[in-house]
Amino acid sequence: MGRGRGGALAARGVKLTVAAVGHKMPGWIADGVADYTRRMPPDWPLQLVEIKPGHRVAGEDGARARQQEAERLLAAVPAGAELIALDERGAQLSTRELADWLQTWQDEGVAPAFVIGGADGLDEALKRRAKKTLGLSKLTLPHALARVMLIEQLYRAMCILKGHPYHRD
Repeated sequence: MGRGRGGALAARGVKLTVAAVGHKMPGWIADGVADYTRRMPPDWPLQLVEIKPGHRVAGEDGARARQQEAERLLAAVPAGAELIALDERGAQLSTRELADWLQTWQDEGVAPAFVIGGADGLDEALKRRAKKTLGLSKLTLPHALARVMLIEQLYRAMCILKGHPYHRD
């Protein structure tokens, strides 16, 4: 069993999924995601699932595209995973608070699945289905950058739990 922050953890982490709208990301985005994903230890596997954007029609508000994306995102979430929606109006956590979320998920045997919307954000119905809503910043971020920031913060929070010196307050 885990001992919490700064203590040694047993070889039981949390399976992390990030499902994000968008593919064919710029090289620097793909490199950032690959770097932090590669750093995750085997007991904390992180999988990024890229979702094809919904079809957008000029003159429409993007609702149809968001709905298509929501269906694709939900299909990408592993069965039994706890859905966490990323939205600028979500909970604004410190990295240590995110580490607390990870610790709770680990203790409860829960696998979180974070979903990141496309250019028009997430469908409201999907956000209502989410167990939690997380905001990375009050600033509006490009969805591609949000995936790198989220994955880095998941890595950083895991380091806090493992007592690794990567995070400094």
